[in-house]
Amino acid sequence: MAAVQTVKVTLPSLPQGWSADKDFKPVGALSAATQRNLEPVGPHFLAHARRKRHHRTFSEDERIQAQHNVKKTEDEDDGDISEPEDPMMLTREAKDWKAQDHYAVLGITKYRWRATPEQIKKAHRKKVLRHHPDKKAALGQTDENDNFFKCIQKATELLLDPVRRRQYDSVDEAADVDTPTKKQLQKGNFYKLWGPVFKAEGRFSNKQPVPQLGDENSAQEDVETFYNFWYNFDSWRTFEYLDEDVPDDNENRDQKRHVEKKNANARRKRKTEDTVRLRELVDECLALDERIKKFRQQARAGKDAKRKAKEDEAKRLQEEKEKARLDEEQRKKEAEESAKADREKNKKAKEAAKNAAKKNKRVLKGSVKDVNYFAESGEPSAADVDAVLADVELIMAKIDTEELAELAERLTSAGKNGAAVKSVYTEEAKRLVAAGKIKESEVKIFA
Repeated sequence: MAAVQTVKVTLPSLPQGWSADKDFKPVGALSAATQRNLEPVGPHFLAHARRKRHHRTFSEDERIQAQHNVKKTEDEDDGDISEPEDPMMLTREAKDWKAQDHYAVLGITKYRWRATPEQIKKAHRKKVLRHHPDKKAALGQTDENDNFFKCIQKATELLLDPVRRRQYDSVDEAADVDTPTKKQLQKGNFYKLWGPVFKAEGRFSNKQPVPQLGDENSAQEDVETFYNFWYNFDSWRTFEYLDEDVPDDNENRDQKRHVEKKNANARRKRKTEDTVRLRELVDECLALDERIKKFRQQARAGKDAKRKAKEDEAKRLQEEKEKARLDEEQRKKEAEESAKADREKNKKAKEAAKNAAKKNKRVLKGSVKDVNYFAESGEPSAADVDAVLADVELIMAKIDTEELAELAERLTSAGKNGAAVKSVYTEEAKRLVAAGKIKESEVKIFA
């Protein structure tokens, strides 16, 4: 808190000659008074009126109101606490709270581990209104034993603590469901008898929601999911509630460590035993589950069908392979015959082309011979013959078969006209020079 500081301020002095009678000027006025009726209300006034009306004292009114509240509370949603109270439970010693059924103390055994915090608080409120020592005194009951009230307080305190409630729920045998016997299974429905067992065990699962057992129409995938879940069950169940009380700090320290070690070993042992018990329970259910037998039969039938289908497929593939081999052999045979025919045809064509080329070459050589190698008179000299034939050979070497045939045709048309023949050769030589196939210097006669 800030310290108080005193600030000294000097007020300004009034103007000289100032007077309230002549200098004071009002800036407003009070409104006229209004008379109103006031009505007293509130719980305390109502209690006062109730006492005056019924001519009760404070203690009488309090007792009657307590009776009324108890009856009203019992009438409100009485279904939540409709269980009769065991007389033996009412006489339990408060110090034995650890051995008591906390859900029975609050009257919510039909809910047990499913009870919500709101239901626990409501049950506690109703029990307190019924068993609080002050309420009993107000009702005129002289019993001063408040052991059961302490049990109520202890049960509420434990069940509203999530950690301690889990510890108690872990060892709450009243919430367990016994596995059905063979006699029960012979008379009853397998799934209706085993379903509650797994529902009760499912309260310890860290993974929620827990798969249900289902019925005879459940799909194989759902059934396999169910058993895989339980064979890999992740349990939060603990056994601290059954621990032996650890001595206080002011007692022997070695004894305290001994008890703590003993409790830890006991918890591990109980946890192992519980895991084995649950595994055996799932094994027993699996062995009796007719759906598993049906799935195995279907699997065997499916395997047989797959094996037969596999054999048929192998046979079909073998037949296709053999057919493909025969087809390939036939194709190769036909291809060889076709290739042979093509070779024969090509051979004949080549021979024909070769013969045609020889014939055309003879035409080219004969064309210059027929015009006396372009000699104007008399017999041409050997040098002239060689020069003409050299040009003819050069031209024949630079043209293909089709060009050779075309040239032979043009020469045949020219006949024995020397000028026409020479003109044909000259045009062909110029064409080859222009095409770059021969050089102009290489041509002697037809340049």
